[in-house]
Amino acid sequence: MRWSLGACGALLLLAGSYAGWAYATGNVHTVVEGELYRSATLSPGRLKDVIDSRGIRTIINLRGRAENSGWYRDEVRIAGEAKVQLIDLRWSARRELTDEEVATFFKALENAPRPILIHCLSGADRTGLAAALYLAGIKKASEMSAELQLSPLFGHIGLPFAPFYAMDETFERLEPWLGYTGS
Repeated sequence: MRWSLGACGALLLLAGSYAGWAYATGNVHTVVEGELYRSATLSPGRLKDVIDSRGIRTIINLRGRAENSGWYRDEVRIAGEAKVQLIDLRWSARRELTDEEVATFFKALENAPRPILIHCLSGADRTGLAAALYLAGIKKASEMSAELQLSPLFGHIGLPFAPFYAMDETFERLEPWLGYTGS
């Protein structure tokens, strides 16, 4: 019993340490090399670094326009200086996306120069869904590969009582449309 409690405690400490590291570094990850990257909202310096190091040509901001927020003004300025297209979509992680929101996302992807950086606040929930949709709808990846984007590896907790479970519900609802049957 003591060993089990110790192992659970160590696992929680390890997971917490990883989550802290991911958030401290901007939760930046490659989804498809040279095509799609995901992150949290980045500091100005970190955003410049990611644009330069990965050749980003489009940023998709899932937090929506926020002209009164410093992070948004910085992002607009940096994107402009780097000649990077900025696309603003307002998604809520606390409710399922509508079919219209999903269609708007895929329409934005059609014309967006690559590589693309997709971000939300933490890079875990909305960004996870966007990455999963990209893998499923654009790359025709396996269901498991797409669903992995909505996982604790990126800070997403996909449990029915979690506040951001709506992202999982959205993906599950769209699975037949994405070509995943029988899951």
